[in-house]
Amino acid sequence: MGNVDAALKTSLLWLAALILVVGLCTHSMKKMMVTYVMGVVGISGVLLPDWDYFNRDFSRWGYPITAEERASHLAQGSGFLRFAYSPLRVIAYCVIYGYAMYKWWKYVTSS
Repeated sequence: MGNVDAALKTSLLWLAALILVVGLCTHSMKKMMVTYVMGVVGISGVLLPDWDYFNRDFSRWGYPITAEERASHLAQGSGFLRFAYSPLRVIAYCVIYGYAMYKWWKYVTSS
């Protein structure tokens, strides 16, 4: 769990720096707020889900995770990017986040 906490703190620190840069370059509170919201949603979409829960078979999602399942996931290794085992999930994240970043960039750079 320590890796996730450190990654969350680092991500939020970089987001604050990005918001500051956007504010200094655009002088727009609205663009700063859009950057904040997009950043928090993006960070929470990657770091906050319980990947041990979602890495199970889809038919098991309706049931609580058992101690044996949790232990087997811990034995596979730690790290907050365990979702990378699924190529389809990585592709979906890249497409969704890429499109969101494109729209954010177009909005921030518009006058």
